[in-house]
Amino acid sequence: MRRAGRYDRSVADPADMLKPLRRTRQVREFTDEPVDRASLDALADVARWTGSSKNTQPWRFILVSDEAAIRQIAAIGLPQTRSLRTATAAIAIVLPAEEGREVGHAYDDGRVAERILIGAGLLDLGAGIAWVRSDVRSQVSEILGLPANRYVRTIVALGHPTDAARRPKSPPGEARLPREETVFEERWPG
Repeated sequence: MRRAGRYDRSVADPADMLKPLRRTRQVREFTDEPVDRASLDALADVARWTGSSKNTQPWRFILVSDEAAIRQIAAIGLPQTRSLRTATAAIAIVLPAEEGREVGHAYDDGRVAERILIGAGLLDLGAGIAWVRSDVRSQVSEILGLPANRYVRTIVALGHPTDAARRPKSPPGEARLPREETVFEERWPG
């Protein structure tokens, strides 16, 4: 429940409230049902409202629904682009090629990609992060018509997940390392 812009903790368990975040996952297999334009536009707005280092908003976004172009990019960058093989839409995160800003831009790139992934899940869509290796970036740039001072490192594949993609990949309780191996109180364990 919300109360004056805040969640009422007396009514809702924080762990339950954050369950959609814990259930966000990579999807790499999609049906042939297209992503509707309203969902694609909503995800683009989620992307552009994502925070960035010093609020520089270095990224620009190309919404791709031309399946031939998506398949071409998938073929160029395999295996890192395998999620694009069946995607019906994608959002390419375009970054400026600025020397000395690679680390900050990589951080912002990852931040916005994860936000798109979460947004897709909330819309009951699937999303998978496709990484564009440096050796194929010029080919991807050509397909997307980018100027020389821009490049794509990440493309988020979008679509309706297949039944197989919706099924858990790991048995219950085995998808993540145990909490006691990954979360510590106050200090590194001695």
